[in-house]
Amino acid sequence: MHKLSKKLAYNFKRIREEKSLTQGDVFRSSKIDRAYICRVESGQVNPTLENLNRLAHALGVEAWELLK
Repeated sequence: MHKLSKKLAYNFKRIREEKSLTQGDVFRSSKIDRAYICRVESGQVNPTLENLNRLAHALGVEAWELLK
């Protein structure tokens, strides 16, 4: 797994859990498939910029916060 993918996966899960959101909550808000969200969170896929923005919006953060 690439370093940036690890960072994205870690930050995505950390923020989601800090906000007490389930993957289902993110799915309903972002309209991105739950299995895809699981693969992002485990670092198996790298989302497109559009999907990264949708996921960040579902978490209530800016996209850059998932990558810092």
